[in-house]
Amino acid sequence: MYHCSIKIVSRGSGKSAVAAAAYRSGEKITNEWDGITHDYTKKGGTVHSEILLPPNAPLGFKDLGTLWNSVEEIEKAGNSQLARELEVALPIELSREEQLRLVREYCSSQFVSKGMCADFNIHDTGSGNPHAHILLTMRPMDEQGKWLPKSKKEYVLDENGERIRLASGKYKTRKVDLVDWNSHDNAEVCRKAWAN
Repeated sequence: MYHCSIKIVSRGSGKSAVAAAAYRSGEKITNEWDGITHDYTKKGGTVHSEILLPPNAPLGFKDLGTLWNSVEEIEKAGNSQLARELEVALPIELSREEQLRLVREYCSSQFVSKGMCADFNIHDTGSGNPHAHILLTMRPMDEQGKWLPKSKKEYVLDENGERIRLASGKYKTRKVDLVDWNSHDNAEVCRKAWAN
């Protein structure tokens, strides 16, 4: 049965990337941003955890706490979008190794190849509902593995190429995303790729 849901882990809705990662992996991690320790070591059901990194990511990001605490640290706003999560159903007809290969190839081709870090966990309690949770970073990185901005401000120009001044005296600007990872079109590409 096809299932692919996409959600945002956002501080604005009271969520934490560290808490999300700890829960999905069944581990204990302390969020250095707010000091809260999230312990899900007794949860059970996680049968595989893995982090896939683009070539320019620091090797330290292979550690769950290091990766997601880095995300928490770079995001300063109280309503920051911290991570994107995909939840996908896994075909029960596939062996565990085939399920792993499927999720690994999907993450590598759809996300890691574009510069995202992908933290995936396979859950299976034996109830006939194996599925994967995929947490993705939302900021690009430079060649040295430093986080870059998600967007930039750009001045809006009039027909003569001049900046437009607002009544407040400030100039009119618009936000320009530096990557297309947040576009609705991209979400549909991800869904279609999982279906295929």
